[in-house]
Amino acid sequence: MKQLGNLAMVCAKRNDTVFWIINGNVTIHIGQGSEREVLSADWQDDEKITEFIMELNHGRLTEENLNKGDVAA
Repeated sequence: MKQLGNLAMVCAKRNDTVFWIINGNVTIHIGQGSEREVLSADWQDDEKITEFIMELNHGRLTEENLNKGDVAA
């Protein structure tokens, strides 16, 4: 739960991201249409949320990679 605020800030800075907390779950939708990525975790799972932050900031789900179409599963 310590990383939840950091994740919210990362998502808030992006135009391609929707961030939800519903029933104790964090869900992030990145991109649009059939190219949309969905990440989900328990809202208290700091390890998984930290992974999401890394992917959004430095990994395959950066805005730059998504704009270039470089996202691979």
